[in-house]
Amino acid sequence: MEVKQEMEEKIEMATVSSRGQICIPNDIREEMGLKEGSKVLFALTGDSLIMKKVSMQTFAEITKPLKEAMKKSGLKESDVVGIIHRFRAQKRAGK
Repeated sequence: MEVKQEMEEKIEMATVSSRGQICIPNDIREEMGLKEGSKVLFALTGDSLIMKKVSMQTFAEITKPLKEAMKKSGLKESDVVGIIHRFRAQKRAGK
């Protein structure tokens, strides 16, 4: 018989640094099993930001369609950084 253990609700406050970094409170990191190099996924819904722990298997499943789309489009991984910089510059310029 499988017993599902619910995590207790925790609410913690963090501050965003000038570089956009946030330190995840230690007790939350420990409970989630987040260690250096752990992957997390961010989802923005309205004014709520959700952060979810991602296993390497889940990460591979998430990125598979993106990698397939890159192959079809002819984009190379080295092109992505330039595209991101151009997008951010357009966004700052209000375009």
